[in-house]
Amino acid sequence: MLVHRSGSARGRRFAVTGILLAAFSLVFTLPADASSSADVPPRGAAHMGMGVAAHDGEHGTPVPGRAVQTEGVDVSSHQGNVAWSTLWNSGVKWAYAKATEGTYYTNPYFAQQYNGSYNVGMIRGAYHFATPDTTSGATQANYFVDHGGGWSRDGKTLPGALDIEWNPYGATCYGKSQGGMVSWIRDFLNTYKARTGRDAVIYTATSWWTQCTGNYGGFASNNPLWIARYASTVGTLPAGWGYYTMWQYTSSGPTVGDHNKFNGALDRVQALANG
Repeated sequence: MLVHRSGSARGRRFAVTGILLAAFSLVFTLPADASSSADVPPRGAAHMGMGVAAHDGEHGTPVPGRAVQTEGVDVSSHQGNVAWSTLWNSGVKWAYAKATEGTYYTNPYFAQQYNGSYNVGMIRGAYHFATPDTTSGATQANYFVDHGGGWSRDGKTLPGALDIEWNPYGATCYGKSQGGMVSWIRDFLNTYKARTGRDAVIYTATSWWTQCTGNYGGFASNNPLWIARYASTVGTLPAGWGYYTMWQYTSSGPTVGDHNKFNGALDRVQALANG
C-alpha cells in the first residue's frame, strides 16, 4: 500500500521543474548544422546566391578596372515577369534563368524569363538548383535537361549551370561527405554532357566548395567557374581554377537584384554560347 508522506511535496516540485527544464532544452536546442523550422523556406524557393550574404557577408561592389567585363543577371521565380527591355537598355547583355530544382520543381516564370531575355537580344542560359540529398546527380541532370536546361548551337544559348551551394533546407553539405559530394557533382556533370554535348558551368562560393568538397580541383579543366562573392574582388577561387568565367557580385542590383560580370567582352560570351 502506497503511503503519502507530507515531506515529499517539495521533492515532487523539484522533479516537475527538472522535467520542464529538460523539455525546454529539447525544444530550443538545435544541432550545430540545423535551422529552426521557421527559418526553412518551402521546397522550390531556393535561388542562386541565397546563402552568400548570410555565410560570406557583403563587402562592397567591384572596383572598376581596365579589364573588359560584360554585365549579366540571374533570375528565378522570385523576380516573376522580368522587364527585359529595361535591363537590356541598362547594359545587361546575358542572363541565366532558374529552370529546375531537385526533381520536384520547375520555375513557373521560366518561359517568360528564358524566352524574354532571348527576344530582346541577350545571350541566355538555364540553371539548376542542386539538392544532392533528394536524388542522384544523374537523375537531376536528366530532369534539368528535360525541363528547359538543354543547349543548342544557335549562338544565343549558354551551357546549363549547376548551382551547388548552401542547403537552404537543412545540413549545409546535404548530409554528404566531401568525397560523396564530389561523386554527386561528377554524376550530374557527366550526365549533362552526355545529354547535351556541353560541359556545364559550375556556380558556387569558395567557402562552401572548400567545406563540402574538400576544395576539390578536378572539374576545373572542363567546367567554367561562376563564382559567388559580394565584394570588391572575387578573392580566392576554388582549387584548380586559375580564373573565373562569371562572377555574381551582388544581390541588390538595379531592376533585378542578382548581377554578374562575365570575364571578357561580349564576343567571349558568344564564344561560350557557341561551344
